[in-house]
Amino acid sequence: MVPVSTPPPPTPTFLKLSYPADRVLLITMCREKDLNCLNTTAQWELDSVWKWLDDEPNLSVAIITGSGSAFCAGADLKEWDNSMAADADPKNRMGNAPTFKPLSRRLGKKPIIAAVNGLAMGGGTEYVVNCDLVVAADTAYFGLPEVKRGISPIGGALPRLIRTIGLQRASEFALTGRNITAQEALQWGLVNKVVPAEEVVNEAVRFATMIAVNSPDSIICTRAGLRQGWETAAVERAVDITLEREFAGLQKGENILEGLKAFTEKRAPRWKGSRL
Repeated sequence: MVPVSTPPPPTPTFLKLSYPADRVLLITMCREKDLNCLNTTAQWELDSVWKWLDDEPNLSVAIITGSGSAFCAGADLKEWDNSMAADADPKNRMGNAPTFKPLSRRLGKKPIIAAVNGLAMGGGTEYVVNCDLVVAADTAYFGLPEVKRGISPIGGALPRLIRTIGLQRASEFALTGRNITAQEALQWGLVNKVVPAEEVVNEAVRFATMIAVNSPDSIICTRAGLRQGWETAAVERAVDITLEREFAGLQKGENILEGLKAFTEKRAPRWKGSRL
């Protein structure tokens, strides 16, 4: 297994980090008694891990999952309630904090796979919507119950849901606040695969390994092209942006030369960590 070249950030209260395969990071949310809900401290930890992931050349893909019966129950509503006190600075209210929903609005460079082991509510579902691949346990379910609590799923899921599942299904999901099963999410195109609960992380690792054996530069460039197509309205402009940025960097790196030489020599490539 290729070791990481830089130490990970400290994650003392919410996250457990491990490395189940070469170039693969497994992130486990560990507020089990609170259904892995997200307080401000948890979100700062996640924010630091995403930045480290993108800068660490020996990691290509991450998996995020939850401990216990939940993937993530969303924002810590008790903390949010306390932040709404009349004398509180509005800028510090949970919905306005700079780290609010650090995955659901993450652009980033490297792909993230959601291994949804149980319920994903509110911000937990918003996390799932913005992940690159999603594996769900057959017992998992998803919901955006914010309308039932007087708030709104404003962490990035709404426009992304429209692009993934269409306006009518997104409207049904977000405006009613009803839960959907893993099978329904699979039919809608929100989930890649549904497996028994005990297999969800293993299946996510299998997908991650299939990604991580490829050129680290190509993974970043290809994901950027996909994301530009998702985030940018004009298709040709999305192509141009990727050509001008990530593909230009890819062509200056060592991995493109290694990949072509390995093909010619009929051997497995020996990739270098990405510097894109």
